[in-house]
Amino acid sequence: MKCVTGATGFLGGQLVGSLLALGESVRGTVRNLDSANANALRQLPRGDALIELAEADLLEPGAFDEAVADCDTVFHVASPFVFTAIDPARDLLAPAVEGTLNVLEACLLSPVVKRVVLTSSIAAVVGRADGRSLSEQDWNTYSSLTDNPYYFAKTEAEKAAWRFERERKPSFDLVVINPGQVLGPSHRESVGTSVANIRDLLTGKIPAIIDLEVPYVDVRDVAAAHILASRTQHAKGRYLTVAGVVTTRQLVETIQNLGYTGYRFPRMSLDSPVGTQLARLAIYAQPRGLRQYIRAFLGRRIVVDNSKIKTDLGIEFRPLEETIQDTIEDLIAKQHLPSPVLL
Repeated sequence: MKCVTGATGFLGGQLVGSLLALGESVRGTVRNLDSANANALRQLPRGDALIELAEADLLEPGAFDEAVADCDTVFHVASPFVFTAIDPARDLLAPAVEGTLNVLEACLLSPVVKRVVLTSSIAAVVGRADGRSLSEQDWNTYSSLTDNPYYFAKTEAEKAAWRFERERKPSFDLVVINPGQVLGPSHRESVGTSVANIRDLLTGKIPAIIDLEVPYVDVRDVAAAHILASRTQHAKGRYLTVAGVVTTRQLVETIQNLGYTGYRFPRMSLDSPVGTQLARLAIYAQPRGLRQYIRAFLGRRIVVDNSKIKTDLGIEFRPLEETIQDTIEDLIAKQHLPSPVLL
């Protein structure tokens, strides 16, 4: 039995589907057993026979004890993903850190758990781009609770996990996956934060192309990375899970080259040195958390070394074109985007 926390999330749902496809029995933890996203999990292929759902609250001590009790592998995916929160300490930091520790405490009680695969983020690796090549050795030392708090929460949660392993010396192994911005098709009906950026690029909500680089990865590849990390005996430490780095302009051009030309793309070009200065002023109209994120990466180069995950786990990443096309087709199928012929 495999346990997946946050099973109704974008990544959690894909991971559950991938495990089911391999014939694995899965216990997924959710916040509400009767939600539409929970029902969508039950309707996955083999879901009626191989999936079991359990309610669990990240902030409730002991909430995961029964969920992980008879599982040999636990994938801790659950964590809030929003850039702007009313109360970052309550809404981002607490569920990320306390939730991680509650799951690890539950795993510590079980003699069955052999490996925990924790979903962290590239946010725990870099808080402000500076052009250096990033590897698993790097940590985000820039973000704070008041400056890019989502990145800070992911960093503190991963640090807490490694501190737990170091101090409590559990019998299970801990392996961490650090994905970039996750794109691709979804098992659920709602649109997540990462995919919303693609939708907004096609609907006029993003008015300008800015000099912003994004490390990206397909959700199906992130799920595969988790499974490989759970099955590869010598897997160890952190794994930067990034297919490549793409600029906003490259993203728009890729979408257009795929034939999606009837949408309302950004009309202004601000990806020049002068444009970047203008963009720095314009982003003050954005919500605080998003503004802080853009400020940390605007006009800065991101270089990612993904050699460790390729060498250790043997993963092969999908090309950008496949990821983008499947993302857009999924958005159209679920009516989050109109068909281009309607525009």
